[in-house]
Amino acid sequence: MRWWKVLGLASFVGVAATGVVIARAERKRRAYTPDEIHARLRERHAEANIAPDPTNPDGTPTD
Repeated sequence: MRWWKVLGLASFVGVAATGVVIARAERKRRAYTPDEIHARLRERHAEANIAPDPTNPDGTPTD
């Protein structure tokens, strides 16, 4: 078997594996109900809007 055949076969396997990963992620994403998505977006929005402590501007915890 020539090296270019091996390279072509490896490329094909790589593309197929990538497709499998994308399909799994898509199924997982579509498994959420609209209410779950809405709740997660609200949680992320609340976390993003938490104001930093003005006495500690770099955000590191102080004890």
